[in-house]
Amino acid sequence: MDSQCSSSVGNINSTPVSARIESYEGEKKCISDVRRTFCLFVTFDLLFVTLLWIIELNVNGGIKEQLRKEVLEYDYHQSFFDIFLLAVFRFAALILAYAVCKLRHWWAIAITTTIATGFLIVKVVVSKLLSQGAFGYLLPIISFILAWIETWLLDFKVLPQEAGDEISESLISNYSETRNSSHNYGYLSVQNTLDQEPLLYPGPVSEGQFYSPPESMADSDEDLDDKHDLEKPIV
Repeated sequence: MDSQCSSSVGNINSTPVSARIESYEGEKKCISDVRRTFCLFVTFDLLFVTLLWIIELNVNGGIKEQLRKEVLEYDYHQSFFDIFLLAVFRFAALILAYAVCKLRHWWAIAITTTIATGFLIVKVVVSKLLSQGAFGYLLPIISFILAWIETWLLDFKVLPQEAGDEISESLISNYSETRNSSHNYGYLSVQNTLDQEPLLYPGPVSEGQFYSPPESMADSDEDLDDKHDLEKPIV
């Protein structure tokens, strides 16, 4: 009976549902795949804007000379250095909020996107970037588009998928608890049944227990002959 009980427990644990639960629990990570993709895109935003700014420095007369003009002699109307700083600000704020602190709300991305959008609009309207060639159009437009793509990724991909994963995880954990409780209850029932049953069972009844030899006929001829032989005198 104990072997049957252990085999039944093994069969319960080897069901496809339990295997799926174990695989799901093994695949749980500290950060979801969609959030990691979002963080990679934020990093791409910073690197891409930095690359465009470096290309702009080379095109307009060399990196050292242009760094001196745009950084040391910063002019809001002609410098692209503030657009680079805006990309650094977005990267630092979003990575801190959604990778380090693992924030599950949209307020951080809303603040960064609002600041970036307002700054770029004012920069294009007030400054003289449009008169400086293709980079005067390219850097503000690229920075604006990347900021709004990050907002779309977080609001329509990251947060809804993670909310769905949390619901699925809670359902699976509830099912696992219910399955374990029912399994424990069944095991205890089997164990109680085993404790109540007697250790020794009566064996099969043999026909020899009820067999009685036939009674001999009283005063039969053979008995008389034997008695007669015994009574004869010995010569």
